[in-house]
Amino acid sequence: MKRLSFIVCLFALLIFSVSGCREDDAEVIDTPEVPVDPDDEEDDTEISVTYFGADLSYVNEMEDCGGVYNNAAGEEADPFVLFKEAGANLVRVRLWHDPQWTNYSDFEDVRKTIERAKLQNMEVLLDFHYSDTWADPENQVIPEAWNHIEDTEILADSLYNYTYSTLFRLLEEDLLPEIVQVGNEINSEILAPGVATWPINWERNIQLINSGLKAVDDFSGDHNIEIETMLHIAQPENALWWFEAAEENGLKAYDWIGISYYPVWSNYGLEEVSGAVQELKQTYGKRVMVVETAYPHTLEDADSANNNIGQNALIPDYEASPEGQRQYLIDLVKKLDEGGAEGLIYWEPAWISTNCNTLWGQGSHWDNATFFDAETSKALPAFDFFDRNNY
Repeated sequence: MKRLSFIVCLFALLIFSVSGCREDDAEVIDTPEVPVDPDDEEDDTEISVTYFGADLSYVNEMEDCGGVYNNAAGEEADPFVLFKEAGANLVRVRLWHDPQWTNYSDFEDVRKTIERAKLQNMEVLLDFHYSDTWADPENQVIPEAWNHIEDTEILADSLYNYTYSTLFRLLEEDLLPEIVQVGNEINSEILAPGVATWPINWERNIQLINSGLKAVDDFSGDHNIEIETMLHIAQPENALWWFEAAEENGLKAYDWIGISYYPVWSNYGLEEVSGAVQELKQTYGKRVMVVETAYPHTLEDADSANNNIGQNALIPDYEASPEGQRQYLIDLVKKLDEGGAEGLIYWEPAWISTNCNTLWGQGSHWDNATFFDAETSKALPAFDFFDRNNY
């Protein structure tokens, strides 16, 4: 028994010695920390804004009128190439039904614009105005070809067939848009006989809007091609009440809420935009994009056509200068990102001054809000807004 106890004690002592040797005498190898080059680190920060776009509806006309676009070095360039190389990935283009007062923004002109955008591998947002001229919150004038139609069902069929056939014509040329906007700034009732109709006849209005949405959806299904739909309201404060009323009156499914945001015409300051976007997303479960905005880079007028935005468009901390315009756009993207918006499109950054006429004068009503210097035609710093490295 004593011998057994001695053996057990000896065995325990041996185990303890081996363990102690492993802990105390083992060689410890220090692994040096490898310095990390900050330039080699991947930036995991992703912003919600993925579409950086430009409405380039005026480009064909401006070039036909002798307009020239230069890069920042003063070298003449294709504007679609300039925007693509700067980082733009979406081109918006307006379509009028049968404009008799101009040769532009009809189907052939739109086809050309889409083709130029596609050649640069940019996506396209096709903006149906459903009018022969400008459609906006104060004007939703019915096309002359439909002016005699009083029956809402027949009018809805006309809108459906026009939308569907337009997409089919684009399909034949492999020029389909990725997104279709059913109406432009449709705050008031669409296809109105004259000026904006108030109050809105929601039964009629929704029947017409749903017809446009259905045309796009049916076309997508018939041809196994996904085309997303958008409804566009001017100013975020109007979008909040409009979509509430529209859904209460039977609005059918759509993909995007598009809004115009011009500080000069909005009750929302730059700091408040993110809250409106967030409310729209949370309330209606749709993707949100600002499809129109602008800011002046100067208060000078390059021609006799009065500019649409001037001193009244300025907001604190943003001068009417090339740098002020650039910073406004970059800061707006950041605010939209906070609210979860997925895109920002600048309205007509290429509507430069030429000798051509508009409905209201000769020249451009937007020359001080383009992305080009009026004297040199050089690209301005606002092009930096397309660069993801600024966010």
